[in-house]
Order: sequence, then structure tokens, then C-alpha cells
Amino acid sequence: MVQSQTKILRFNRGELMSAVIQPKLIIHGGAGLHGKGNVGEVRRSLYEIIEEVYALLRSGSDAGAAVVRGCQLLEDNPRFNAGTGSVLQSDGQIRMSASLMSGVLQRFSGVINVSRVKNPIDLAKFLQNSDDRVLSDFGATELARELNIPSYDPLTQSRIQEWMEEREHNFSRPMASVMSNVRETSEAGRGTIGVVALDRQGRLAAGTSTGGKGFERVGRVSDSCTPAGNYATHEAAVSCTGIGEDILDECLAARIVVRVIDGMPIQTSFARSFQEAADRKRDFGAIGIGVDGTIAWGKTSEMLISACHTGDKISDTLEADLGVQTGTF
Repeated sequence: MVQSQTKILRFNRGELMSAVIQPKLIIHGGAGLHGKGNVGEVRRSLYEIIEEVYALLRSGSDAGAAVVRGCQLLEDNPRFNAGTGSVLQSDGQIRMSASLMSGVLQRFSGVINVSRVKNPIDLAKFLQNSDDRVLSDFGATELARELNIPSYDPLTQSRIQEWMEEREHNFSRPMASVMSNVRETSEAGRGTIGVVALDRQGRLAAGTSTGGKGFERVGRVSDSCTPAGNYATHEAAVSCTGIGEDILDECLAARIVVRVIDGMPIQTSFARSFQEAADRKRDFGAIGIGVDGTIAWGKTSEMLISACHTGDKISDTLEADLGVQTGTF
């Protein structure tokens, strides 16, 4: 809900002139089957990140910088499948992808299947001002060397155990778990992390990062470094999580945002897009913010690991009803 002190004047081409904007923030840490573990621990992890990043927005940080910081914090938390705690591919290697999109510039950048870096989102940030804005494996790794980013091993003990157990079953499971410690929180899932922010100047940005779905064929490309999984304009910004192939088939993030550009309220765009996806038996979730300050979310999966800051309070979707659902904060 837009706060009463927010004053927005809309002009052609989505330009905004604002006296005061209440910053908004939403993050996610994956989507999948409802966990049997300690939801309280997951909530604490999300809320700590929300509080730190929202403090940046409150102090005047731009949306892009806030999104990058949020992604870094989620990548650094081994509980989530991005950065430290990323899943292993079928050959036992970790390859990560991340993207960043500025709604102000409507500019997309990212890396695909990069290895041995702590924060893939840092490479996406650098590429925002590059002539070549999306780099894959060798190119992304070479960029990390050029930037003197230290080599880093994101592997955790729980992920190697998960891979070894799955190898014994000939990688029959379609993907790894959302969370690094699967026995605490979720038995199966589809993991990425994502951040969407609206700053005090009415600027939007979105970032998404992932370790992949786990056990996948080497060379597979996730949705997280495509406009299907991460998209932002002046009007709305969206980050997705779930089965990447389903997100790509729906072109989900871009579909939701384009509907908002065409005049549909963001909550209606989420509702329509997720109902269509449910009819096609897709499995994913998404978070987003409209330029009017509406925070939206949706899922066809059982669970969406997400939390937000409205400016007045922190809320989450951890105990949302099972099944297809959309909502706003």
C-alpha cells in the first residue's frame, strides 16, 4: 500500500517527479516444496538482510546499489542456493549465474555459469557500464581476473554430501534443494535469490543470482541471467525463482512488467500471469514492485521464501497457503 506521504506525478514515458517516496524492498531465497524444518531460522535470515538493505534505501541509496547489496548478503549466506552454498552440477562443479537490471536505464547485465567467485552479482554490477553486458563461463571468469577478484570456493559440506548421495542414485532427482541445509528447511525445491527495490527517487531495480538447479547437464543456462527471470523498467521490477525452464517458457518477469507498462496494476498482472502459469502446470515464484509502491508476489509452487519491507513493517510469505497464490503488501 502506498504511504500517505508519497506524492507522485506521472508523465509520458513513465517519467516521475516525486516530492517524497517511501522506499520499498522485497527479497526471495527460493521456491519449492513446503519445508518441515524451522521456519523461524529462515525468517531471521531474511529479516536481518531486509533490515540492513532497507537502511541503505532509507538513507538515500539508489535502488541499484541496494539490490546489489541485498544480493551479496544472500549470496554470502550458505542457507541459500547462490554464491556460498550453491549446488553442484552433474560433474561435481559449481557454476553460478547472476543478473542486474536498472529500471532507470532499462539496462540488463549479467554472467552465466561463472566459477570460483564469491559474489557473481559483483560482475553483473560491473557489466552495467560495459559495451558487452552479458558474459558466459570463460568470459566471466576472465573478467573476474581482470578485476583482481580473489578466487573463492563457494562449496559447503552439505552441498557435497547432497551431490554424493545423488550420485549413488545416478542423479535421478531433477534438481537439488532450495536450501543448503535441506533437512532443516525444505526437502526439495528450486533455488535462486533475488532482490527488488524502489528508492526515494522512485527508481526501480532488480537483481537475481543462482547456483543453478543442481545435477544439471554441463552448459545448461538458467533463467536468472535472462529477462525472463529478472526484468525492470520505470514502471515495475520483477525477480523470479523456481524451475528455470518453466520461467523461460512463460518469459515470466518480462511478461509481468510489460503488462504493467500497458496499464495493468501490478497486482493484477501477477494474478493473471500466475493463473495462466498454473493452467500450464508451471512451477515457480516471483516478487516485484510497481512504481506506485505496491509490493507484489506470486507462486505456483508450495512455498515462496520471501520477505519485504513496506516502510512501516517487515512481512513475509513463509507461511502462505499451499497452492497457487498471489498477494501484495
